[in-house]
Amino acid sequence: MICDFILEEGNEKNLIYGALLLALAGCSSVQKDVLGTDQSQVQLRSYQSHSFGTTDRERVLRAIISTMQDLGFIIDKADEKLGTVSGTSFAYASKLTVSVRSIGSQILVRANAQADLKQITDPEPYQNFFKALGQSLFLDANEVQ
Repeated sequence: MICDFILEEGNEKNLIYGALLLALAGCSSVQKDVLGTDQSQVQLRSYQSHSFGTTDRERVLRAIISTMQDLGFIIDKADEKLGTVSGTSFAYASKLTVSVRSIGSQILVRANAQADLKQITDPEPYQNFFKALGQSLFLDANEVQ
């Protein structure tokens, strides 16, 4: 039906409109696949994020690096200026990228983990990471070696 409309003789506008319609239809399915997940992005972000009651960004970044190493990650890149740390765990075939952002009197830490090139959406690994990070920050704040 759409093809008949597009292919009518002498109607170049129909051809342009038809091509645009097909292009838009293709884009919407690709966008859905790229952005789609099992759960809402807001819910996933709540698993991936945790705030800490400190303003010492450098200390938090050091604690992130230590925690990632304790968890078996090899640090690939750390950028203090951007506030990011990335690492790879060959034991679990996974990558972890953590970013730090100052928000008022707190530091917001967001972790993004992938295993076998797929985003980890299970909350448990994130909870374990933030628990270990909290312990590291506590020990550092109390100067426990």
